Amino acid sequence: MIELNLLDLREQLQFRQEQGKRYVFDTIRRKWLIAGPEELVRQLLVHYLLLEKGYSKGLIGIEKGLVVNGLERRCDLLTYDSEFTPFLLIECKAPKIKVDDKVFRQIAQYNMMLQVPYLAVTNGIVTYCCKMDYEQRSFTFLDGLPEHR
Repeated sequence: MIELNLLDLREQLQFRQEQGKRYVFDTIRRKWLIAGPEELVRQLLVHYLLLEKGYSKGLIGIEKGLVVNGLERRCDLLTYDSEFTPFLLIECKAPKIKVDDKVFRQIAQYNMMLQVPYLAVTNGIVTYCCKMDYEQRSFTFLDGLPEHR
């Protein structure tokens, strides 16, 4: 398990109230979104990638469309390396959602087409990241998210 301390980055988030709803600004897509629990985890993680891991805004995709078993799906975060090759696929959940086998199966399905080098799952409290080895059909859990390259 990785300790990210995402709450340390909450001052990076921009909020506004409108018609009784709370919104958070998505710095990647440059738009205001309803500040639900999963969205807050996603936005905190984006700031972590930008500020702590050296990722570039232009190399982070949010809710990118995928086709999984003939069905259209959206992955939470997909980062790209400097050659714009998919690099790190991240599935975000609300803090009350347990990071379990079901979450790992979901991200594994999303990765069937992408074949990224790194996969991560988080609920903002519990985070796991693994490096994939497709030749050996295995993976290794890491003690942190990879730096951008």
